[in-house]
Amino acid sequence: MYTLFAWRYFKAKKSTNVINIISWICIVAIVVGTASLILVLSVFNGFEGLVKSLYASFYPDIRVGAPSGKIITISEEQLNQLRNVKGVADFSLVIEEKAIIQNKANQAIVHLKGVDDRYKTTTSVSEFVYSGKYNIGTASRPKLFLGVGIESALGIRAGNNANPLMIYVPRKSRTEHFDEFESISSDTIHTSGSFMIQQDFDNKYAMVNGAYLKKAMQLDENEYSAVEIAVNDPAKVDAIAREIATVFEGYKVQTRYQQNESLYAIMNLERWLFYAVLSIILIVAAFNMVGALTMLVLEKQKDISILNALGADKNFILKIFLGEGFLLAFIGGIIGMVIALVLIILQINYHLVPLEGGSFLIDYFPVEPRIGDFFLVALTVLVVSFLASWFPAVKASRQVISLRSE
Repeated sequence: MYTLFAWRYFKAKKSTNVINIISWICIVAIVVGTASLILVLSVFNGFEGLVKSLYASFYPDIRVGAPSGKIITISEEQLNQLRNVKGVADFSLVIEEKAIIQNKANQAIVHLKGVDDRYKTTTSVSEFVYSGKYNIGTASRPKLFLGVGIESALGIRAGNNANPLMIYVPRKSRTEHFDEFESISSDTIHTSGSFMIQQDFDNKYAMVNGAYLKKAMQLDENEYSAVEIAVNDPAKVDAIAREIATVFEGYKVQTRYQQNESLYAIMNLERWLFYAVLSIILIVAAFNMVGALTMLVLEKQKDISILNALGADKNFILKIFLGEGFLLAFIGGIIGMVIALVLIILQINYHLVPLEGGSFLIDYFPVEPRIGDFFLVALTVLVVSFLASWFPAVKASRQVISLRSE
């Protein structure tokens, strides 16, 4: 019943036109706030999905590494147990070390990653070829597959450079004494191609044959930097990681999320900060709602007295004006959500808003609507409207007005 009164009060003609104007200003503010929140959250979802897909191309589903230091020792028994873990699609044994690559006057310090033939099925790095082709060569004739940032720093075109590069790799330290001839391995090497994924990888990593790097570093046969593992079902990665941890006791077993935990935490923090800032728009709308409902209470004093005379209690009056506030929020929220959804669909299909700069993998703002965001924004609108409506509604319920004129 009280919702019917709220609806009639909303659409009924007021004696003072300013009440209608303030009510519609309130609705417009809620529309803008609702649409802004959903659009911004959708853009964050789009960028989050893009970044995660790029990092997923380089980082494996699960990584087994050393709890401290750089080298782990892996036995054949452990590898056999890993093969029998249900859900493991494939794995690659990798070696990582910093190295210097030199081309005449140009040189670059890189993270050299020695990989085996199964690395192609463990990650998607080989699918992001920028120039040349993916080829790590053999132990006797290795080749470099490097990031475009390193390619640019060296001033070469990977895969097309006729002259070999010089590569310097530190050997495993056997003594505390450093000797540049004994502690550094130098060799010549050709490039096969370059990749472009994301600047963090493009400017840092170069891939090479794992057997060659192991020989250059003078590692033992069963010594590696890490085991990178791909799983069949990403939804079960946590359970698979726990089982793998029992195989590699004492080692650091990390899922892709744990490998990039700080990145995901920062992205999530930024998302909530923007949500909090944009919620201020709804708070501004709440001030308009307080004004509109307060003036409506003054407008409907006689109606409140009649309702009291007919037996309506304070709770009924309270619910009428709370319902009026929720009605304003509902109208503004629904319109705002529809506008946001239309703009999101247009952006997905027609890329209306471009990304300036020309240095991104995509040239438009990515958006990804999520049903959870719509529920979050709807809840925010309801909470704000409730708080804004409470004071005028309580004031209306406590009024004692006599119909008798003096």
